[in-house]
Amino acid sequence: MAQMRLVVAGAGGRMGRTLVKAIAEAKGFALAGALEDARSPLIGWDAGTLAGLSENHIKLTGDVGPLMEQADGIIDFTIPVATSSFAALAAKAGKVHIIGTTGLTADDETHIKDAAETAIIVKSGNMSLGVNLLAALTRRVAKTLDSSFDIEVLEMHHSQKVDAPSGTALLLGRAAAEGRGIDFDKCSVATREGHTGARRAGDIGFATLRGGSVVGEHSVIFAGPAERIELVHKAEDRMIFARGALHAALWARHQKPGLYSMMDVLGLTDF
Repeated sequence: MAQMRLVVAGAGGRMGRTLVKAIAEAKGFALAGALEDARSPLIGWDAGTLAGLSENHIKLTGDVGPLMEQADGIIDFTIPVATSSFAALAAKAGKVHIIGTTGLTADDETHIKDAAETAIIVKSGNMSLGVNLLAALTRRVAKTLDSSFDIEVLEMHHSQKVDAPSGTALLLGRAAAEGRGIDFDKCSVATREGHTGARRAGDIGFATLRGGSVVGEHSVIFAGPAERIELVHKAEDRMIFARGALHAALWARHQKPGLYSMMDVLGLTDF
């Protein structure tokens, strides 16, 4: 089968450069284009050089249209407003769109869902294979334990991360809520400050830490009477997210239009 040709959005950023490198190192893929904000000073730079590789003669550009025409899909770890735009373009062209963007609003989610009527979209708050297995385990443990076990999600990321709680923390919280059969939006507690009173039964709490160069650490804590269960994942290199995104892209290539998650990609929906 021919190589899957992928456009990397945000190719000048840390995750974008990692994706460019991952595509160069993986079999079955080719870099079809490198996108960056048209106002970026990196426009015109060689994508390979920025990724720490030899020149690949693919220059960063702000013009997505021509790139999408010659690509099989786009991998997108950018910002919500850009992701909504890319989803619309993927829908128009019937392409694969892999979304690792976090901080999406309800309106963004609606636009993405609409785009998935004609695009093949895989969206996840974390593309790591390990994290998605952790989410499946979280759902199963939450389903198994009764409400006497309180659920808390703790996450830490580098000092430059702009959204909180992280997309991964929310992914894990939603998995816990699904396991419990409760409404996540009604039971999630993103912050606690001041005299909050006793913990409300059934809540799923979040705690956020930021500092240094931490790639990503997440813990799901089930705290019950006289015992505690902790599920933990620690990311050591952004390459795990890039490899997961490529795995998702290859899977999506053979799917019908629709909105999928990494649970679909890994066959964990019924775990």
